[in-house]
Amino acid sequence: MADASISTTLTHDLADLAESIALEAAELAMRRRRAGVEIAGRKSSIVDVVTAADQEVEALIRARLAEARPDDGFLGEESGTAAGTSGLTWVVDPIDGTVNYLYGSSQYGISIAVVAGAPDPATWVPVAGVVVAPATGEVFRAEHGGGATRNGVPLRVGAPASLAESLVATGFGYTAERRSEQIRVLGGLIAEVRDIRRVGAASLDLCAVGTGVVDAYFERGINPWDMAAGTMVAEEAGAVVTSWASGDARTYVVASPTIAGELTARVRSHESS
Repeated sequence: MADASISTTLTHDLADLAESIALEAAELAMRRRRAGVEIAGRKSSIVDVVTAADQEVEALIRARLAEARPDDGFLGEESGTAAGTSGLTWVVDPIDGTVNYLYGSSQYGISIAVVAGAPDPATWVPVAGVVVAPATGEVFRAEHGGGATRNGVPLRVGAPASLAESLVATGFGYTAERRSEQIRVLGGLIAEVRDIRRVGAASLDLCAVGTGVVDAYFERGINPWDMAAGTMVAEEAGAVVTSWASGDARTYVVASPTIAGELTARVRSHESS
């Protein structure tokens, strides 16, 4: 539930701000993509890259938010955390799907969310979120208690009849150890669902749950900025969101209500096997 002190009007205004900034950021990301992508560094492994565009887009988003909401906190993938005094924190992935962006794929997104409470997905309260897919022009938007839309059209999750008939999306980490763990779980699950999809941008996968393009998304070790806005879109479209501590990380299952319980049970079982 949203913080009772956050009015519907404020929630709407925050969503408007997120959308406006995300659209500006999307234009910048597309300009930089057309000019050519430069790798600026690597993070957890040799394949976990950050581009100069990631850094520039986050700097733009952070500056716009500071101008409009100077008392709010900030948590960004590239520039870290800054505490605020308002009780609200903006959680930002400037380019979700950086490897896709690097390779010229259209599957990348600008993800901006605002949450109440500590910037920890295990405890925060969702307020509003926007995901923009620059290459397709899609704008996904969610306001807590106000539903989710794609380009202004209300969204609703699918209703698969069974887990065996469900299309399930997932993602993988960048370290060999994390990927090995994830593949083990996937190896058990793949025989129990219709099929698996791997787009490479968690924010877009989660929005796909909201549109019914996939029936569920799960991943262990997903970062807060990857999932903050997309999870809001899926949840406001009717998805059930479940998470739990799993070793040094958290696992998230975001799924249609008709399969959420069974999928969660199967993922947990395969993690512990």
